[in-house]
Amino acid sequence: MADQLDERGQLLSDLTEAPGLPGYEGEIRDIFKRAVDGIGTLEQDGIGSISCRKDGDANGPSIMLAGHMDEVGWIVRHITDDGYIKFSPLGGWWNQVMLAQRVTVHTRKGHYTGVIGSKPPHLLTGDQRSKPVEIKDMYIDMGTTDSAHVTEEMGVHIGDPIVPQSSFEPLADGKVYLGKAFDNRAAVGAVIETLKALDGVDHPNVVHGVGTVMEEVGLRGARTSSWIAEPDVAFSLDVGIAGDVPGIEKHEANQRLGDGPALIIYDHSIIPHLKLRDMVIDVAREEDIPLQQDFVMGGTDGGAIHQHRSGVPTVTICVPARHIHSHTSMIHRDDYDNIIALLVALIRRLDTETVAGLEL
Repeated sequence: MADQLDERGQLLSDLTEAPGLPGYEGEIRDIFKRAVDGIGTLEQDGIGSISCRKDGDANGPSIMLAGHMDEVGWIVRHITDDGYIKFSPLGGWWNQVMLAQRVTVHTRKGHYTGVIGSKPPHLLTGDQRSKPVEIKDMYIDMGTTDSAHVTEEMGVHIGDPIVPQSSFEPLADGKVYLGKAFDNRAAVGAVIETLKALDGVDHPNVVHGVGTVMEEVGLRGARTSSWIAEPDVAFSLDVGIAGDVPGIEKHEANQRLGDGPALIIYDHSIIPHLKLRDMVIDVAREEDIPLQQDFVMGGTDGGAIHQHRSGVPTVTICVPARHIHSHTSMIHRDDYDNIIALLVALIRRLDTETVAGLEL
């Protein structure tokens, strides 16, 4: 079904299939640059975050849209005498989703497939089998038992990135997308598509659409790119945890695929700006855009952006996703389209007077 994707679907496919671990976001940055070519002015901070500035009213307020480009993965920590790779995580991983999964090791000499392995269960005691395998007991097998071949022929070295291997695929009626790294390529795509939707449209402000780096290891690009955008208002865009799977109670996760983007009422990094929060709710209602509300027990780029200078009115809006921080996750195309529509509607209303009225 890949050949049936429209332009938005194809961009998501390109973004998710490209590698981009924290600190290694170069390929995502290149896709971002190509996608917004001709829409605005590109600016880049010193650690790799990329911003497209689109002027509506050059004297109007600065509106920042931020989606982080990085995905969770691993990094080469050690190569054993037998040619196996020991690794460390970049970002948060739950050990149980890792074993027997394919990965790609990126080196200066090429890209090589491997599989994450551990001691076979047949050789474990009953007590050992009942416990999750720790990362320190895992390894990556690239089909060789010769460390010299791994280092000299393949060019594997300590510090090389290791990326989950998973292809993009539409499921069910074609509106559910399966792929790696929707956390947070869905938001990067939404930033790009919002900029494209605003092309040729009047808006009373300056929009900075930003792809940030290294969110998964501490919101680093959000801090530095805020100095480029100097936002008066900011929208942190991410994915949320869809609770519409077995074993999750509604009070644990309210979001459902297909029921609209989610406004995050609280996470560990930010309490949303109350007036901006209410504006998002009101505009969604006025525009007949479905909007969910939820809590998230993690953090987003908004945690850094809202503390820029003397403080920035900031909210986090998410695309609901299943199975994040694993090799594959799922989003719904309607939620993706609706977050773009919501952002366009908000931006068109955020003139100087409205932004001044957000003061608490």
